[in-house]
Amino acid sequence: MTAGPEARAVLRGRVVELVAGATDGEVTEAEILASGGSLTALGVTSLAFLRLIDTVEEEFGVILDLDGPFRLLDDLDGLVDHIGELTAGGGDHG
Repeated sequence: MTAGPEARAVLRGRVVELVAGATDGEVTEAEILASGGSLTALGVTSLAFLRLIDTVEEEFGVILDLDGPFRLLDDLDGLVDHIGELTAGGGDHG
């Protein structure tokens, strides 16, 4: 089951806010939305990724598998889709 376009847009907007927050504003929401590519290339540091992972796990009640493909975390849309998949099933995601 996948979220509809409206739900995905809301989720995407929230993830953009979380990424910007994890970087303490060093990478802005506008930059994230305009990039369409790698968050690392935008300047999201390893510390910011750890903050982001913690925040996403806490806010959405999911576990992000750090042993999985890194592209799921490094790409905005990949991350949004991954969170959407994890939250679509309800229940334990670990």
